Amino acid sequence: MVARRGAASPFLLVLLAFIFFLGTYNLVTLVINKASSGGIGDLNEPIISRRELGRGGGPKYHVVLTATDATYSKWQCRVMYYWYKKMKDVPGSDMGGFTRVLHSGNADNLMEEIPTMVVDPLPQGLDRGYVVLNRPWAFVQWLEKATIEEEYILMAEPDHIFVNPLPNLAQGDHPAAFPFFYIKPSDNEKIVRKYYPEEKGPVTNIDPIGNSPVIIKKSIMEKIAPTWMNVSLQMKHDPETDKAFGWVLEMYGYAIASALHGVRHILRKDFMLQPPWDTEVGKKFILHYTYGCDYTMKGKLTYGEVGEWRFDKRSYLGGPPPRDIPLPPPGVPESVVRLVKAVNEASANIPGWDTL
Repeated sequence: MVARRGAASPFLLVLLAFIFFLGTYNLVTLVINKASSGGIGDLNEPIISRRELGRGGGPKYHVVLTATDATYSKWQCRVMYYWYKKMKDVPGSDMGGFTRVLHSGNADNLMEEIPTMVVDPLPQGLDRGYVVLNRPWAFVQWLEKATIEEEYILMAEPDHIFVNPLPNLAQGDHPAAFPFFYIKPSDNEKIVRKYYPEEKGPVTNIDPIGNSPVIIKKSIMEKIAPTWMNVSLQMKHDPETDKAFGWVLEMYGYAIASALHGVRHILRKDFMLQPPWDTEVGKKFILHYTYGCDYTMKGKLTYGEVGEWRFDKRSYLGGPPPRDIPLPPPGVPESVVRLVKAVNEASANIPGWDTL
């Protein structure tokens, strides 16, 4: 049978419909299978790791933290390094070497205690009083000078305590990062577009993260770091951006710089806990004590007000905490108790703790 010009034959229509059905069926089947196996969306935003990690045995990573030579920074670095050494060789850990990147420009009295590389601070006045801007510049210098054995690095901070052995959470070229609830690129699209133009793609390409904690290939970080530095400086020198982002400006700088290079992160909520809001340690890996912990003697949180019992790192700007800090009263969450015990254990075992 010959079809009339301009009209398809019934046989052809049936054939096309059958082919379309098969294609649709196969696509739906693929999506269902992917969803059930946890594979769908692995390369979409954000990347969420669904496989259980925690046994170690992955590629080693080099622990890197940036620091100043202020006493406030020093005692935190000592606590952090103590717990690194304690966790490094525990089964399940993929930790390799360790470097404190000291961006004061001069050696200090911890050089023999903690492996350290001294780098230059930003030129005077460039950070506009925002000392954290030295972090990306410190990484640029360290990456140019450092020779390390590990393929990966962990970007860490002085107020991090390892509470469980930390495996390499990265997967190949996809770094792993902790998602911060207050990093919201989509809610700040007008400002973000100053640094991440529309031709780069949707704002959702920017992960809700900072630079720490992040486990990333050193080779990838070498590409991101200069962009991170330049974007952060541009942000600080733009009054609108500076006002909007405040103390998390440099975190947005890293998130945007990563997106500019097409790097997406595996988001791991188990990467870190932050007392007093996170109350249990569980299987999380890093305890970040950035928030003050204030309680009544009945164990009630009094955040925003100085409590009858408190631990706040800012109480020790001029010197280290005393040994044997009193434990919290009954009813205070496990995470806060663990924090105080960790600081007490470190201070009890670090020589010269009181004379820093």
